[in-house]
Amino acid sequence: MNGKIEVKKTSQKFLDKKLQYLSNKNGFLGINNKSNFKEKVIIIPFGLEKTVSYGKGTRNGPREIIKASHQVELYDEELNCEPYKKIGIKTLKPFKIHRNIDKALDKIANLNKEILDKKIFPMTFGGEHSITPGCIKPFTKKFKKICILHFDAHADLRNSYNGERFSHASAIRRCLDYKNVSLISFGIRNISESEIPFLKKNKSRINIFWAKDKKNWNLNKFKKLIMNKTVYLTFDVDGLDSSIMPATGTPEPGGLLWDEALEIIKMTAKNSNIVGADINELSPIKGFNSYNFLVAKLAYKILAYKFFY
Repeated sequence: MNGKIEVKKTSQKFLDKKLQYLSNKNGFLGINNKSNFKEKVIIIPFGLEKTVSYGKGTRNGPREIIKASHQVELYDEELNCEPYKKIGIKTLKPFKIHRNIDKALDKIANLNKEILDKKIFPMTFGGEHSITPGCIKPFTKKFKKICILHFDAHADLRNSYNGERFSHASAIRRCLDYKNVSLISFGIRNISESEIPFLKKNKSRINIFWAKDKKNWNLNKFKKLIMNKTVYLTFDVDGLDSSIMPATGTPEPGGLLWDEALEIIKMTAKNSNIVGADINELSPIKGFNSYNFLVAKLAYKILAYKFFY
């Protein structure tokens, strides 16, 4: 693929004809089948696990997020309503993911294109972070400019890792191959020396809020950066502090806490147009469902903020 992901032409009825949805009861949030709301969101379970380099298990992330979401309270005390009634959510049935990473990324790119063509919001549950260049491809075609809001412990700016250009460690670098993409990252606290030259060369379109500076983050600056932008949100769960999110392949201390992450997402929803999202790198730990639940609730909060602000 030489660094480019091809979005192939498919029938407009691709989603409805070729893929099937889980019942509302078995899908994200486990809503009773009697509820019938016109969907504004499609959840894509995409448990790609191909280039992980430390802890494994991300292939099971989507399944466990959906399972845990059935325990999330549908009423949001912050918004004083049940957001799902306004949003309407469908969940795709799990499907086979190609073992070849190029073909796997083509698949998610085509899915997101079809969802965008239907004017529906796609949210992908990974899988490893290498899904994001595939997820974002159709957005780079649809919008003149797009800003990635990136939560992560790692910069993911390597040109390749272990010989793979589409490694999870190169996910954001591959997104920046598209010249109309800019980047705002939060929580970065692990970066290699090899990534620094690229960071310096592209400082005009990369802004990093380093975890080491968390006490001094200027969110007014962030508000100005994000104002009126078209935003794609990618959330690697290792961006959260390892004290609340150890269920990931590369947990790192010193990350974001729950309220800190929500404040940033809410500010984004109020001041920009979030057009798509992915959540990735959950590696479930057997018997510790609280981590799966956290990610499920995070997904619900992202959607609630998106559609209520």
